[in-house]
Amino acid sequence: MKQPAVYLLASKKHGTLYIGVTSNLVARTWQHRQHVVDGFTKRYNVDKLVWYELHGCMEAAILREKQLKKWNREWKLRLVEEVNPEWRDLWDEIVG
Repeated sequence: MKQPAVYLLASKKHGTLYIGVTSNLVARTWQHRQHVVDGFTKRYNVDKLVWYELHGCMEAAILREKQLKKWNREWKLRLVEEVNPEWRDLWDEIVG
């Protein structure tokens, strides 16, 4: 089942960050964790899901992703720490 989501990955606590949008959070997170797609997250080992937000439609998710990408780093760090102060990898949470 498709569920639009915006997500934030990190290499470690306060490490390199990546913001993305997807219609399938589990599948996309798995791809990042397994490094199956060449690019930024593979190059910098950014594979820990530390924050995500579900949306009702893809258009809303894309708008939110664009908004977050304009934020400065400190705001992004605060966003994570509000809901995930230990910077746990949320993989187990999304796969059940």
